[in-house]
Amino acid sequence: MDDNRNQDLIPQLQSLIEPVIRAEGMELVEMEYRREAPGWVLRLYVDREGGVTVDDCARISQVVGDLLDVADLMPNPYHLEVSSPGLNRPLRKPDHFREQIGRIVEVRTVSPLQKRRNFKGVLLDIKPEGVTMDCNGQTFEIPLALIDRARLCYFDSLEK
Repeated sequence: MDDNRNQDLIPQLQSLIEPVIRAEGMELVEMEYRREAPGWVLRLYVDREGGVTVDDCARISQVVGDLLDVADLMPNPYHLEVSSPGLNRPLRKPDHFREQIGRIVEVRTVSPLQKRRNFKGVLLDIKPEGVTMDCNGQTFEIPLALIDRARLCYFDSLEK
């Protein structure tokens, strides 16, 4: 399966899977579908207030696995993994950023902004147009549309 078909599948999977995860009282934080050494892997990162347990992940895996078997969208044999996003959690949605204001985050942009693509610093604010960060005393306004990846730097935030 080529990367374009792979990327086209993600929105279909998300619209199928997300309501089921929400019905279980959780949030789909991130989804990956990629080829790895043992074969294709569909990886779901789920969370809820207070965190998720191993039993929560097992339940979601069973429910989503059954749903995917019935929907028959997967073009290749795959392995389903369900886990917590972890301490250095990805930040994808405005609410994810809002929850981390005052903490240290890393942001990578799809194209350069002021001659750089990588930013690490204190998240100061989130607005509909973008995030504001303090990187070593320099303030950056990064449009949400430019953000390729972002994640919390949990241990750096503890040291702050």
